[in-house]
Amino acid sequence: MADKMTTQDLMEAGVHFGHLTRKWNPRMSEYIFMENNGIHIIDLNKTLKALEEATFAIKNIVRSGRKIMLVATKKQAKDIIVEEATRLNMPFVTERWLGGMLTNFATIRKSLKKLAQIDKLMKDEAFANLAKRERLMVSREKAKLEKLLGGIADLNRLPAALFVIDVKREHIAVAEAQKLNIPVFAMVDTNSDPSNIDFPIPANDDAFKSISVITRYVGKAIEEALQERKKDKEDAGMKKEEDEKRKVDEAVQEA
Repeated sequence: MADKMTTQDLMEAGVHFGHLTRKWNPRMSEYIFMENNGIHIIDLNKTLKALEEATFAIKNIVRSGRKIMLVATKKQAKDIIVEEATRLNMPFVTERWLGGMLTNFATIRKSLKKLAQIDKLMKDEAFANLAKRERLMVSREKAKLEKLLGGIADLNRLPAALFVIDVKREHIAVAEAQKLNIPVFAMVDTNSDPSNIDFPIPANDDAFKSISVITRYVGKAIEEALQERKKDKEDAGMKKEEDEKRKVDEAVQEA
């Protein structure tokens, strides 16, 4: 990536601050550098290494044309997730995770179809002719569906991977991804279990600055992969044109 992350960048964002030692998960021991005033300090060299491995894998997924779903329902993570996912045109979940969002995707798609139908109805002239009460009911239903499913409205197949903030909070999403063999990339704090996460990134998952610096770095990797994919397609198109031109020239010469 163009601008490599450094341990100094991570430290300035407070990525190294873990939870109180009494709240730790022993399975995070390999990522803990030391204890300071009753708080575990995360080893930022390991965070950096994990972050580079994660973004390398994410770029390969996105470059192949597949989607990464960003998941974070905690207050301090919502805005940054919405911002990055919207900018990159990636699906996201920042409200309540609906059970079966992955494992029962067919049912979720029915709800998405319903949302699309309501949206179409509200743009139709006939909607204005409905009774005020009916219009209000339709509008409320749309608002409810948009709040829960707005971030995945354009998702027509399962995502290729999940990027999760706080695996302890989003344990249902992680469990569903595991069941379907969908890889999980996640910020994992000292109170969480990293053993079931494919690409754990040891980091403070409570502070806005920490969440922001990691998410934006992941977002930058996704952006670069999208640009590379676009270039790959353009190069493939040019090659196809050259091959067709060569075939025409050969046919003319043979004639």
